[in-house]
Amino acid sequence: METQTYKTLANAIRILSIDCVQHANSGHPGAPMGMADIAEVLWRDYMNHNPNNPNWINRDRFILSNGHASMLLYSILHLTGYNLSIEDLKNFRQLHSKTPGHPEYKHTDGVEITTGPLGQGLANAVGFAIAERTLAKQFNRPSFNIIDHYTYVFAGDGCMMEGISHEVCSLAGTMHLNKLIVFYDSNNISIDGNTSEWFTDNTAIRFKSYGWHVIDNIDGHHRNSIKIAIDQARSELNRPSLLIFKTIIAFGSPNKSGKASAHGSPLGKIEVYETRRALLWQEKTAFLIPKEIYNAWNATQLGEKKENDWNKIFYQYQIHYPNLSQELKRRIKHELPQNWEIEIKKIIEKLNINPKNLATRQASQIIIEHLYKKLPELLGGSADLTPSNLTTCSQSTSIMHNPAGNYIHYGVREFGMTAIANGISNHGGFLPYTATFLTFSDYARNAIRMAALMNTHHIMIYTHDSIGLGEDGPTHQPIEQLSSLRIIPNLQIWRPCDQIETAIAWKSAVEYQGPTALILSRQTLKTQEYTSTQITNIARGGYILKNFQEDLDLIIIATGSEIELAIQTYYILTKKGYKIRVVSMPSTNLFDKQHIKYQEYVLPKKTLNKLVIEAGSDNFWYKYIGSYGKIIGINEFGKSAPAHELFNFFNFTIDYVLQKSYELLK
Repeated sequence: METQTYKTLANAIRILSIDCVQHANSGHPGAPMGMADIAEVLWRDYMNHNPNNPNWINRDRFILSNGHASMLLYSILHLTGYNLSIEDLKNFRQLHSKTPGHPEYKHTDGVEITTGPLGQGLANAVGFAIAERTLAKQFNRPSFNIIDHYTYVFAGDGCMMEGISHEVCSLAGTMHLNKLIVFYDSNNISIDGNTSEWFTDNTAIRFKSYGWHVIDNIDGHHRNSIKIAIDQARSELNRPSLLIFKTIIAFGSPNKSGKASAHGSPLGKIEVYETRRALLWQEKTAFLIPKEIYNAWNATQLGEKKENDWNKIFYQYQIHYPNLSQELKRRIKHELPQNWEIEIKKIIEKLNINPKNLATRQASQIIIEHLYKKLPELLGGSADLTPSNLTTCSQSTSIMHNPAGNYIHYGVREFGMTAIANGISNHGGFLPYTATFLTFSDYARNAIRMAALMNTHHIMIYTHDSIGLGEDGPTHQPIEQLSSLRIIPNLQIWRPCDQIETAIAWKSAVEYQGPTALILSRQTLKTQEYTSTQITNIARGGYILKNFQEDLDLIIIATGSEIELAIQTYYILTKKGYKIRVVSMPSTNLFDKQHIKYQEYVLPKKTLNKLVIEAGSDNFWYKYIGSYGKIIGINEFGKSAPAHELFNFFNFTIDYVLQKSYELLK
């Protein structure tokens, strides 16, 4: 093709982008216009994908980290033949459309992950690259490279400014993720103007210090320069690559190119017209793309051929390695092993027969030991707290030493770890679990939210769940974290009280096709006694632990380490003739999903006297007790002292619980 023809193909992205933004009177035209030439080269010459099967496991992954440039991706998906029509593009940023303002996972075919919060797409991409390499090491065999694809990322100046880019790119360099290639759109413009006033890093040197292969000062509007850079990156066998492209924001706009005003606002009708003229675009009608351009972009036939060629290899792979191929298909489909229910039931029964008083973090480690034998897709990790979170077991193998392993040492990178694991999960083939202290979930909060927004299957372990961690003091003692996590939609929360509740929490987390947070104690907790019915009801999130009678004087609700206080109170008050019920509520999210009849059975409204005990912020609990009940919680920061002294200081004592109980009973 002649150079002008390639430019016309790239201009199709520009025209669709400015038309859609103008039609919606909202959006970001600047980045799609600036990166269109790079996108044309990557998607037409290199991307290994099949628009007719967006879920083909061996496709290359493309992540738009600067998600505000969504029209770039939507234009490409439309042009290459994905299930995204011109009408879908016309509905850009409209209610219920396939083209929301930022790309959304499971909402639009071809979108690998939800992006928008800058830098997180870059972090997710590190997860994709880890998953690709680890899955390949676990399943590939001589002559059968079943898993063999690249992860490509588009990122902007904003992504590079965000701190998470340091966390994850440092780790990616240490891990030598050579099939991760980042395209950095260095246009030196952000919303506030020219970045020279607030972003003067030498990004090339920064990434070289991480151990990356870096190519700087690439002309992002020169096709041959773009190709040469991509070829060099793909030939790099030991390092991830950063390609730094010099581009002009809103390239092609006569009056707004290179200006911050083009970042997040429509060009305006007159400027759209002038841009068409400047780009030599022949069609005056909005959204009209000539047939020959569609034909040049369409990737459906080539994509079908690529997947068919792969299927032929996979067919032979199934003959030579039937067990491996079946296991790979199961994991890609997110299916549990056929005997899962039987095996997990055996584990829970065994724990109930031989109860032990343990910290729930210790109980979790025992469960992990059992689960690794049943679920080889588990890929664990901790943010430099493995000995404290207790997230390894005898079968754990670091992927740092063995790329086919099952454990990641993330280093002190809570935000990066969580976002990377979201990428690992969305890639497919793995169920990641991550860990840190509960108080440091604050560092990871936006990645937790993104996991919930996408319903990503990701298990987050948060240990040291209260003032019970003791001497480390208020910086490490969570107060408000548990309540704030509980209000995130789609995020399942468990705060178990012992080994049995911990096992059932893990079972629920594995089975739930979304994110789960397991809130675990540092200190030893007493194991409770259960009937088979109670064990069944634990999975409902809240259940009656003591006293099934209907006529009640007081209901005590507790979670985690505070269950034992409720039990002690129950025995004292019962001996005095009061009718006391103890309700364990390890998962309020699941309890809230139960039928109203079950909720009423556990927490009858006619029993006005309700007392909640939980060593954290109390605001969350009023919806269960109304204005008449009482809550024993903590609404101030903790202190540094041994745990037992702290529980006494903050009134988590049997005497204080009895006092509050009598106030309700009188």
